[in-house]
Amino acid sequence: MDLDVLYEIDVPKPWNAPHPHGQRAAEQRAYREAVEQIRLADRVGFRTVWAVEHHFREGRSHCPAPEVLLGHLAALTERIRLGFGVTLTPFGFTPPQRVAEKVATVDVVSNGRVEWGTGRSTPMEQTAFGVDREQSRADWREAIEIVTGMWREEYFAYESERFSFPRRMVTPKPVQAPHPPCWMAATSPGSAEVAGAAGLGLLSFSIMQPLEAMARQVAAYREAARTPSPITDVTTDRVSAYTLVHAADRPSRHVWDSVAWWYRNLAQFTLDWELPHLTPDERERTFPFLTPIIEGNVPVQEFSDGDMILIGDAETIVRKAKHYADLGIDQLICYVQWGYLEHREILRTIEILGKEVIPELAAYVPKGTAA
Repeated sequence: MDLDVLYEIDVPKPWNAPHPHGQRAAEQRAYREAVEQIRLADRVGFRTVWAVEHHFREGRSHCPAPEVLLGHLAALTERIRLGFGVTLTPFGFTPPQRVAEKVATVDVVSNGRVEWGTGRSTPMEQTAFGVDREQSRADWREAIEIVTGMWREEYFAYESERFSFPRRMVTPKPVQAPHPPCWMAATSPGSAEVAGAAGLGLLSFSIMQPLEAMARQVAAYREAARTPSPITDVTTDRVSAYTLVHAADRPSRHVWDSVAWWYRNLAQFTLDWELPHLTPDERERTFPFLTPIIEGNVPVQEFSDGDMILIGDAETIVRKAKHYADLGIDQLICYVQWGYLEHREILRTIEILGKEVIPELAAYVPKGTAA
């Protein structure tokens, strides 16, 4: 199992000064530190850095333009792959021709290191961009087919009920032939099966669920991926999952407080924007930990004991990470910049993961896969 890193660019309040100067200074510092951290991740052997595209998310994600961050990193790194995690693909967010252009450009300037993640987002972002939520999955699928066609063909034209494009040469073409691997973000029920059936890699961004729920999601993906009908020219059969990771021999109180802050922020967002249409019973089945978190009782110890988060010394992290490998995870995405963690602590985590954890996982044969 490989290790990746995920960056949302957390900029939690309180800032050191009122708006606008406090916000601007905090965001600029977060970006500078993230770049330094990712450069270290490149040197110590992480496989991929995933940069999100999120809009209007206070505190937990200040990264709306991953193509800019990844393009910057292309010149500052050598080996680490550069993952769009994700481009928001339904019509309304970004026209397919712009997705094709920006993803291919990063592939060119990085000499073929791009991983292309795709997704639909949530009502909070969809409504701000005028995206038709009921059509978002169909639009997502159609947009992927359009983008790959623009990469495949010298000149491309397209006409459908939802999208029209005159004959044009879309430039540049990506370095990777026929194009970068394509992934799908899976958070809603049934998404894993959709990804597997479409021949896409699975970006499992579900959290606030026991690992048993993740195991069911992986199993559903693997079953659907056995006989795919690919919608791109590259069939990807890999599973990734993300979680909070922090290396410390004796995690301090502020580490656990940062866990609690992060989960409260996520839970409130989930309740407000992702689950308003569900009944209380449906909500509990989907996210069994949601209610206690909203009520202020974040079960941090339960999350740690259940390996839902990886916090501790290197030995502890290796043991917990092997649990993910045993579930069939190919790439464990480490969310290392979160909450109120300090830059030096995050650098130390990345260094420990690179020197002590990555070699152990590279040599580990997951249960059930041994010859």
